[in-house]
Amino acid sequence: MENTEKVGPAIKLKSFVSQCNRVWHLLKKPNKKEFTTIAKVSAIGLGIVGAIGFVISMIMGFIKLGV
Repeated sequence: MENTEKVGPAIKLKSFVSQCNRVWHLLKKPNKKEFTTIAKVSAIGLGIVGAIGFVISMIMGFIKLGV
C-alpha cells in the first residue's frame, strides 16, 4: 500500500496560485521582431486551416451533386 496524503482544496488552490505567480514573473513582453514572427506564423496556420476547411467543403459539395 502506498502512503498517500489527502490534499484539501485550499492547499490545491494555494499551490495553483503559487505556480501561476511563478510563471507570471517569468513572462516578458515580446519585442517587435518576436511579435512579427508570431503574427506571421499564426496567420499562416490560420490560412492553412481555412484552406483545408474550404477544400473539404468543396469535396463535400461535389459528392452531394454526384448523388
